[in-house]
Amino acid sequence: GTDNARCLIALALMTGQIGRPGTGLHPLRGQNNVQGASDAGLIPMMYPDYQRVDSAAARDRFASAWGVPATSLDPQPGLTVVELLHAARARQVSGMYILGENPAMSDPDATHAREALAALDLLVVQDLFLTETAALADVVLPASSFAEKSGSFTNTDRMVQLGRQALRPPGQARQDLAILIDMARELGLDWSAYGDAEAGSAAADGAVAAVFDEMRRTMPSIAGLTWQRLQAEGSVTYPCGHEGDPGEPVVFTDHFPTASGRARFVPADIIPADERPDADYPWVLITGRQLEHWHTGSMTRRSRVLNALEPEPVAMLHPQDMTALGIAPGQAITLLTRRGSVSLYARADDSTPPGSVFVAFCWAEAAINRLTNPALDPVAKIPEFKYCAVRVVAGASPPRQPGYGGS
Repeated sequence: GTDNARCLIALALMTGQIGRPGTGLHPLRGQNNVQGASDAGLIPMMYPDYQRVDSAAARDRFASAWGVPATSLDPQPGLTVVELLHAARARQVSGMYILGENPAMSDPDATHAREALAALDLLVVQDLFLTETAALADVVLPASSFAEKSGSFTNTDRMVQLGRQALRPPGQARQDLAILIDMARELGLDWSAYGDAEAGSAAADGAVAAVFDEMRRTMPSIAGLTWQRLQAEGSVTYPCGHEGDPGEPVVFTDHFPTASGRARFVPADIIPADERPDADYPWVLITGRQLEHWHTGSMTRRSRVLNALEPEPVAMLHPQDMTALGIAPGQAITLLTRRGSVSLYARADDSTPPGSVFVAFCWAEAAINRLTNPALDPVAKIPEFKYCAVRVVAGASPPRQPGYGGS
C-alpha cells in the first residue's frame, strides 16, 4: 500500500536515484491515461493539478475560472469508488453516473458491490459495451473508443500525447464530450464556449481545443502547452509552465518543491493485511491482470483472437502446491473465502509463490472479486486486492463462459 510506496521513494532518495535520466520512480498505472485523468482532477479530494478541494485559495481560483460562486464548490473531499458503493448500499447515495468503469466486476466483494448498484434510484452507465455494470443500469449511453475521438493521453512519465480521431463512432455511439455537452445544456448550463463536438471535424476539434484551453488555464503544470502546439509536436512532457517552454522530462534535478528545496523522508510502518490465512482459509489469494485480457475483459473477451488464446478462467498455483493438494493441471477447482466462492481451472505456474493462488479479474463466469476483501489502505483508500485468505478445494462444476459475440 501507501507505506510500500514511501519505502521505495526513501530508497531512491537515499541512493541518489533521482534527478537524472534513467532514475526516479515510475509506478505503472492500471490503464492508459490514468495519469491524465488524475492530473485533470478525477480524484475525489483534488481539483485539477492536485489542488486540494479543502483549500480556500484553490476554490477561489476554480470558481473564478468556471464563473460560479466559490460557495457553490463543496469544500469537503468526496468519496472513493469503494466508499461510494458502501454509501449506496447504506442508501446515502441515490444515483450514480459511471463512465468507462465496470465496478460490478472490478470492485472488491463484488456481490455486495452489485447489490449497492442495484439499490440506487438511478444508475447511468456510459461505455463502449453492455458491461456487467451496464446490465444493471437504468440508462445506458453508448460511448466512443479512443480511435473515435480526439484528445490527449498522459503517461506516467508526464508525457502528454495527442490522440487523433480516425473513425466515426458506429451506430448510436457518440463521443463522450458530445454526450456531456448535451447533458449540460439539458441541465440549463451555458456550455456554449465548447461549441459542438459532433458538427464536423473542424467544429469537433474546436470543442476539444476549448476544453484543453480550460485545462491549461487552471493547471500550472501545462500552462505553456496549447492545443495547437500539441497538434504540431505530437507530445510534450510537463511541467511546461509557459509558451515556448520545452518541457521537463527529468524533474528534481537541483531542488524539490519544499520550503528547504530538499526532499523529505516520511516514516513508514509495517501494516499487516486485514485478513490473514488461518486453519479454515490457509492460502493467500492474489488478484491482478494477465497478458491476453485487459481489466474486466469487456473489450478483450470480445476479440476472438485474444479469447482463443485464453478462453477459460484459470487459477495459477505453484506445482508443489498442486501436488500437495492432489490437483491435476486443467482440473476444475473451487476457491472459497469468507465472502463467497468461484469455480475455475487449475494451472501450474512456477512464478506463483508457494502457499498462494493467483487469479485475473477478467472472468465474468468466475468473477474473482466476489472473493476479495473490501478493506482499504488507510491513506490511498485502495482495497486489498493482493491479499486475502482463501481455501482451495479440488473439484467443481465447470464454469460456463458468457457469450460476448467477439470478432
